[in-house]
Amino acid sequence: MDCAIRLCNVSKCYRIVRQQPFLASTLFRALLRRSRPPDVHWALRDISFDVQKGEAVGVIGSNGSGKSTLLSLIARTSYPTSGEVHVHGRVGPLLELGAGFAPELTGLENIYLNASLLGLQRKEVDAKLDSIIAYAGIGDFVYSPLSTYSTGMSARLGFAVIAHIDPDVLLVDEALSVGDQDFQRKCMETMEGFKRRGKTMFLVTHDMPLVQRVCERTIWIDKGRIAAQGPSADVIAHYTDRSPRPPS
Repeated sequence: MDCAIRLCNVSKCYRIVRQQPFLASTLFRALLRRSRPPDVHWALRDISFDVQKGEAVGVIGSNGSGKSTLLSLIARTSYPTSGEVHVHGRVGPLLELGAGFAPELTGLENIYLNASLLGLQRKEVDAKLDSIIAYAGIGDFVYSPLSTYSTGMSARLGFAVIAHIDPDVLLVDEALSVGDQDFQRKCMETMEGFKRRGKTMFLVTHDMPLVQRVCERTIWIDKGRIAAQGPSADVIAHYTDRSPRPPS
């Protein structure tokens, strides 16, 4: 199949839990003999699109528009309320810094844990271990618990593991916004290497120059729905024109 990612009429609803005083809530329900309908939030509504193998697609939108929810559905860390999500090939999700890591374990232990969750066998990790550690550039901290790491160190370790599992589909959620220039340059070189090898990339970011550099096509998500999709330059121009401007 030429399609790497396919979403068909996908919606995602979350139930909003509001804390109430226990006694007051109990008395209220006892008096009325009925429960209040739950409050819900539709993070995504009726989303459909295809991403072809080897294509790089960007996702833009304001905070809270549903971008990260969309990525979690594709990564299968969450499931749709309705609709269907199909993904073909090994997925490398870099959804948030340190996602999938256990803070009480060392960096070394987390490399083995995270790589195994992403489909690598121990002997494969053994063969790649020195390269992963060198890529992360965290030195002897690899033997320290992840709870002692800075945000940038966790980001480098997470991307180092993803870079070495050779995924068919790379999912990235703002992971390149943290770290020094050398780390960001290394990440860009890795992503461009993925593109040259025909890998599929799905990138969520607020960095418009990065989207234009990496992604041929962009999807704009607004209030849980697709506001526009098409060539990156066109969608970004439309998004920039429509987005609220800061006061002068």
